[in-house]
Amino acid sequence: MKVLVTGGSGRVGLAAIDALLEAGHEVINADRVRPTNPRGSDRAKAVRFVQIDLTDVGEIAGIAHGCDAVLHLGAIPNPYGHADEVVFANNVLGTYAVLQAAMLVGIRKVTLASSLSALGTAWAIEPWSPLFAPVTEEHPLLVKDAYGLSKEVDERTAEMFHRRTGMQVVCLRFHWVAYQDEAKARAEAYAANPDPTNDIRHLWGYVDSRDAASLCVATLEADGLGFDVFQCTAADTYGHLPTEELIRKFAPETELRASIEGFGTGYSTEKVGRVLGWQPKHSWRDPE
Repeated sequence: MKVLVTGGSGRVGLAAIDALLEAGHEVINADRVRPTNPRGSDRAKAVRFVQIDLTDVGEIAGIAHGCDAVLHLGAIPNPYGHADEVVFANNVLGTYAVLQAAMLVGIRKVTLASSLSALGTAWAIEPWSPLFAPVTEEHPLLVKDAYGLSKEVDERTAEMFHRRTGMQVVCLRFHWVAYQDEAKARAEAYAANPDPTNDIRHLWGYVDSRDAASLCVATLEADGLGFDVFQCTAADTYGHLPTEELIRKFAPETELRASIEGFGTGYSTEKVGRVLGWQPKHSWRDPE
């Protein structure tokens, strides 16, 4: 399979390119900048690179011609560093342009990066925790920020293109994507100085970059999904206490709808496991 990866120079992009190459696929990296991340593999950084404007349908269509699938990861990754309207416009127009270009050249599979920020907790001015846990894909989207709103609109855009064309479009709600040592450092810092004010926003969660990449590959290799949304998180938290204890102590407004064993994630991966057979494999607790 020949896959166009937008935003392939970023953290998830380089990890996904490496995973796609490992699985035997051909890859093109379309991004604004060349990959320089020292954590990226040499082979991921060596794939064909095309500098591109991800809001230009014609540019995208030109490079996408002959590809079998698109992995759309190109976006402004948070609401800081740019004006709100710039974040929103860039992310929403980029997703629309990628899907429009895919439709025009006849691509039938697109996977795109959404975010758990679509729930509204991550960047809210007043911190709040999810309404219930384990959080499922059915959690209401209650955003109050431009970045989270861009992801909510991206999902609705993806659903529209599926209805319009029948193409398979999958949205992945990534948690904080971390390298193993970064998650370990956050766990150690949190244990030394817990800051529940911020951590209740995301229930002490994360996802290893390798697991984020493997789910990208799994969705592109799957057939017959239609439109769907999957959460992408690690199986555990970086919390220093069992997850239920953390929620009861620091996020009592969050309703516990099912038991969470030990340090298990506060976000359900039941759906993605049932549909794709995918489960996260990596943890900061693993030997390095």
